[in-house]
Amino acid sequence: MEAALGMSYMGKRALVCMKHVGMNVCADAFMNAAITGVNGGLVVLAADDPSMHSSQNEQDSRFYAKFAMIPCLEPSNQQEAYDMMHYAFDLSEALKTPILMRVTTRMAHSRAVVELIDTPREQNTASAPEDVRHFILLPAFARKNYAELVEAQDDFVQTSEESKYNTYTKGSNPKRAILTTGIAYNYLMELKDESQQLKVDEASVLKVTQYPLPKALVDQMVADGAEEILVMEEGQPVVEELIRGMVPSTVAVKGRLTGELPRMGELSPDCVREALGLDKLPTREPDELVAPRPPALCQGCGHRDMYAALNEVAAEHEDARIFGDIGCYTLGALAPFNAIHACVEMGASITMAKGAADAGQHPAIAVIGDSTFTHSGMTGLLDCVNCKSNVVVLISDNLTTGMTGGQDSAGTGRLEAICQGLGVEPEHLRVVVPLPKHMEEIKQILREEIAYNGTSVIIARRECIQTLKRHLKAKK
Repeated sequence: MEAALGMSYMGKRALVCMKHVGMNVCADAFMNAAITGVNGGLVVLAADDPSMHSSQNEQDSRFYAKFAMIPCLEPSNQQEAYDMMHYAFDLSEALKTPILMRVTTRMAHSRAVVELIDTPREQNTASAPEDVRHFILLPAFARKNYAELVEAQDDFVQTSEESKYNTYTKGSNPKRAILTTGIAYNYLMELKDESQQLKVDEASVLKVTQYPLPKALVDQMVADGAEEILVMEEGQPVVEELIRGMVPSTVAVKGRLTGELPRMGELSPDCVREALGLDKLPTREPDELVAPRPPALCQGCGHRDMYAALNEVAAEHEDARIFGDIGCYTLGALAPFNAIHACVEMGASITMAKGAADAGQHPAIAVIGDSTFTHSGMTGLLDCVNCKSNVVVLISDNLTTGMTGGQDSAGTGRLEAICQGLGVEPEHLRVVVPLPKHMEEIKQILREEIAYNGTSVIIARRECIQTLKRHLKAKK
């Protein structure tokens, strides 16, 4: 996020992508980018994960856009996602503000043919901002910038009201209205063929895919006689909460908060049909022979041997606590290892182990991957060293970023140097190769470092079995 802001500072366009919990990590720079404004267009693409298919929570990134007071785009289909990206950069440069584009799981895991724009646009030429004080957030300058951001809110709303991505269609029975956002619009459109039963065409429909909420269109829907508004949105009830303050109290606002739609998780064809008064689609019970298969560490994975040794040594202590982290090695929390006792967010293993150790826990062990360590574990290790906390940090180094495709890890070949640079004592920086033939050696090193009253680091290094296969194939 900071690199993208630096690119924008020089007049170039930049796109920064992450999932919803990544918004938490970049929030400091993101929020302040709304105050600095932009020079070159700056777009932040956040992918939310309602139903937590692969996430710790199902937070809604639209709150971040509202929090930062900047526009947000939420495409309802693949063509809009493509078109909106061009539009987002133009909008960012016209309004001199970052733009948040929010997608959700179904959009991110789907595909369609799109019509491309014929002429690729040229890059912006590099140019520093005319007033560098906009990018210096000393209070005297920041107060002025913030006042400009507040004054721009009406322009943001007007842009949303005039956007081709927000449309309002008055129905023949406007007493009933439906407000859809983003991909939820597709669920409604899928029911068009059943309009004789649902009478979708009789209801007024407001499609919102650009925020702030287009107040004029909401007012028009109410002026046309809306007595009931069903809010269909993927994620948390962001719009449902906002719209309650925009319509008269006589208008019934329904959705996730009132039970017409489930409070948690993704929308589905069934829950949308039920909210609109249709029967559920017929379903078939799963075959008894088809058993659920939870994810597991790959056969031959070095994490397996690491956990086998760790579990055996931890069992020698009455109340060992092992703090895990985010990566494919998080699967060590599941059977057959059941090896970790906490996993909260990236980098938390080391600092949670530190906090537990400072509270008197012994042994306090942190398990973290090589990629996660360089992402957000290094500062935690520095804290441990500075405080001489009684913690054992186990870096499971598979020489790659295994969970997200096998790209190079930022710390490959440098982990020992990084740990020494952070102040880990060389005699308590140990490297092992997690293989069954080394099991006794690994267990003995674990025992020795648990017995040491201070900060220890053990690097368990063996290449990811998936990237190893690819490397051997390429070599052959």
